[in-house]
Amino acid sequence: MRIVFMGTPEFAVESLKALVTAGKNVCAVVTVPDKPAGRGLQTQKSDIKQYAEEIGIPILQPVKLKDETFVNELKKLNADLFIVVAFRMLPEVVWQMPKMGTINLHASLLPNYRGAAPINWAIINGEKVTGLTTFFIEKEIDMGKIIHFEEVKIKESDNAGILHDTLMTKGAYLLLKTVNSIENGGYETYSQSQFIIPDQELRNAPKINRQTCRINWSLKVEEIYNHIRGLSPYPGAWTIIENNVTNEQLTLKIFSTEIIDGKHNSKDINCLTDGKKHFYITTDGGLISLLEIQPEGRKRMNIEDFLRGQRGVKEWKIKEIT
Repeated sequence: MRIVFMGTPEFAVESLKALVTAGKNVCAVVTVPDKPAGRGLQTQKSDIKQYAEEIGIPILQPVKLKDETFVNELKKLNADLFIVVAFRMLPEVVWQMPKMGTINLHASLLPNYRGAAPINWAIINGEKVTGLTTFFIEKEIDMGKIIHFEEVKIKESDNAGILHDTLMTKGAYLLLKTVNSIENGGYETYSQSQFIIPDQELRNAPKINRQTCRINWSLKVEEIYNHIRGLSPYPGAWTIIENNVTNEQLTLKIFSTEIIDGKHNSKDINCLTDGKKHFYITTDGGLISLLEIQPEGRKRMNIEDFLRGQRGVKEWKIKEIT
């Protein structure tokens, strides 16, 4: 069975490695064009391209997926199956091409968390369980028939980075299982409508933007905690603190926190600190203790290092969303 694999980031590499290690015939890889990145704007290859070059798999890097030259190159490969893991939305002329279809590995239990950021949103929403789904790509995004799925528990201490790595590893095995099923013909497909519970709203996973990442300190303490860990380490939740005396403002990315249970006397959102070891923020239901942060223009650091280098830290307050 001839396979074309389409993907870009590290998450996709693990799946491609599983296929190659199992001896599957991956005849080409499709990924994004190289692009300048970093301060020096040096040309950067995608993670998938780097791995494909290492093992000698032919690589296609179309700018536009509907480009006639690219489509003709795909046809010449005469692939039986296309596999998509963390890639772009495919046009119909592409996903309809292989006779065995085009499958996708998605990092959620479909039909919940359709969209670009299922890992982040599952944690942000306080889910205890998420998972992985393989399905056949159809016209509507993330709505094709399900082939296999696997549940994965989310620990309270997991952030998006930890869950990403767990799903990346488990997803590679689920994808290989799916490919074996298709190759052997021993599988059934299931409509996503079979998994929809009446009167229960489906949760989506839209693309994360900068405003999504801003912390709303008026939420319940657990919601704030989940929001921060759901965006850590990337892209990072952020807030603005403001000096009561000088009116200076400082933007902080917050990567790690813990909840300090118990009541506090503050009716407003306030910063409480000894200026040395702790920096608490009063919220509805408890205190959020900042553990690891990154002030704008500086490196990531623990809270003690931040406090050590900050004058008048006891005068800071949260600049609330208006």
